[in-house]
Amino acid sequence: MASIGGVAAISNLGLAYCSSSKQCVFVATHQANMLKIQSYARISMGECPGSVIKKRSKIHGFRILKSVQLDVFITSDDEDEMSEGFFEAIEELERMAREPSDVLEEMNDKLSARELQLMLVYFAQEGRDSWCALEVFEWLKKENRVDKETMELMVSIMCTWVKKLIEAKNNVADVVDLLVDMDCVGLKTSFSMIEKVISLYWEAGDKDGTISFVEEVLRREISSQDGDKEGNKGGPAGYLAWKMMEEGSYRDAAKLVIHLRECGLKPEVYSYLIAMTAVVKELNEFAKALRKLKGYTKAGLVAELDAANVGLVENYQEDLLADGLRLSKWVIEEGGPSLNGVIHERLLAMYVCAGRGSEAEQQLWEMKLVGKEADADLYDIVLAMCASQKEANSIGRLLTRMEVTGSLRRKKTLSWLLRGYIKGGHFKNAAETVIKMLDLGLYPEFLDRAAVLQGLSRRIQQPGNVDTYITLCKRLSDANLIGPSLVYLHLRKHKLWVIKML
Repeated sequence: MASIGGVAAISNLGLAYCSSSKQCVFVATHQANMLKIQSYARISMGECPGSVIKKRSKIHGFRILKSVQLDVFITSDDEDEMSEGFFEAIEELERMAREPSDVLEEMNDKLSARELQLMLVYFAQEGRDSWCALEVFEWLKKENRVDKETMELMVSIMCTWVKKLIEAKNNVADVVDLLVDMDCVGLKTSFSMIEKVISLYWEAGDKDGTISFVEEVLRREISSQDGDKEGNKGGPAGYLAWKMMEEGSYRDAAKLVIHLRECGLKPEVYSYLIAMTAVVKELNEFAKALRKLKGYTKAGLVAELDAANVGLVENYQEDLLADGLRLSKWVIEEGGPSLNGVIHERLLAMYVCAGRGSEAEQQLWEMKLVGKEADADLYDIVLAMCASQKEANSIGRLLTRMEVTGSLRRKKTLSWLLRGYIKGGHFKNAAETVIKMLDLGLYPEFLDRAAVLQGLSRRIQQPGNVDTYITLCKRLSDANLIGPSLVYLHLRKHKLWVIKML
C-alpha cells in the first residue's frame, strides 16, 4: 500500500491513496475549497439513504459542519468491489438506531481498511452526518486501525471543515469547538492544528478573527505546543506575533502579547520573548529611520526637528523600552531562572538599538553573571557607544577585558573606542586613545587618524586643544605615520608669524 504525502494533506488539503491491488483506487484532492473523492467501486448516491438529522449529546453543536461541501464522484468498474457489509454498515449508521461504535464492532470482520477509509469520506460529504465521520474515526482509533493514510485523510477532511467555517464567517467559538472535538476523537496531527487555523484566518485577511481565535484558545486553555530548537515552547500567541512580524508589524506584535496578558489571559512564556524580539526589531527600524532623517537634514533636504518633534521621538523610544521591560518581568515571573540569559540578551539588543550605552553595559555583566557570555564584538560595540556618550566609568570597566586579550583583539577594541570618541565629538579623548595605541605598538587606521587631526584642527581655538594637537602630531611623526608638520602663530598686532616644524 503506497503511503500518502503528508505535505499534500497539510498544505494543500489534498490526499492520494492507491492500493497495491487493482481492486480499488480513490483520490481526494482539494480544488476550489472542495474535497473531491474519486472511487472505482460499486457505490452510487442513490443507493445510500439520507442522513437522519438528529442532535447528539456527545458532540454538541456539531451539525454546523454540514455546511462543508464535499463533492463525491463515484464510478464503478467492478460490481464486486465493495462488500455487502460496507453498504449494510452505512445504512445502519444513517438510521442512528444504535451507537456507531456498536454497529462497527458488530461488522468489524466484514469491513476492510479501504472500506473504512471510504466510509469516512462518505460521511464527510455535504448533506451527510459529519458527526458520524468523527464517530467512525474515534472507533478506528480505539481499535488501533488508524494507519498513516487514514490519519492524513481525516486531517485533510478536518482542515477542509475548518477552512469552510472561516470562509463562512462562523463564530470563532465554533472553530474552537471543532478543535476540541478533534482532540476528543484522538486526532493527533503531526503539526499544530492551532497554528494551521491561525494561518487560515491570516490568509483570509481576517486579522480581527485571528486575534479573537487566539483569545478564545487562551481563554479555554487549549494549547498544542511544540518545543523549538532551544527547548522553548511555542503557542498561539507567539505564533500570531511571528505572523505579524513577518509583515513588518513589529509594534503590533508586541502590543498583541501585552494586550493578551493585561486582559487576564495567560499567553505562553515564549510569546513574551517573541514580543521582546519584536521590540528590538522596531527599535532597530526606528534607529535606521532617524539616521536617514539626520542624513537628509545634513544635506539640507529637510529642516531640523523642532523641540516638539524631538520630544515625540524620545517618547516613542521610551515607550518601546518600557514595553520591553514589562515583557522581561513577565518572563522572569513565569519562566524561571533558566531563561535569564535570554532575557538579558534581548534587553542588551534593545539598549544597543536605542543607543543607551550604560544600560547596555549593565546587561553585558548581567549576562556574564548568569553564565551566558556575550560575544567579544558586542563588548566593543557597547564600548563605542559609551565612548560617544563619554561614560567614563563604563569605559573603564569595559577596558579591563582588554588586559587579557591578544594584540589583534586589543587593536580592534581600541579602534572601537577611538571611533566612539570621534562620533561623539570628543576629540581630545580620541587623541589620547591614538597615543595610547602608539604606546602599545598598535597603529590606528589612516581614516581614524585623519578624523582626529581634522577634528582637533577645527577646534584649535578651544583651551587645551593646541597642546593636544601638537603632541599628537609629534607622536604620529615619530611613528612615521605623517610627514613633518608646521605649526604657526600669527601675531596680528606686530604683523609677526611664528613658525615651528615638528
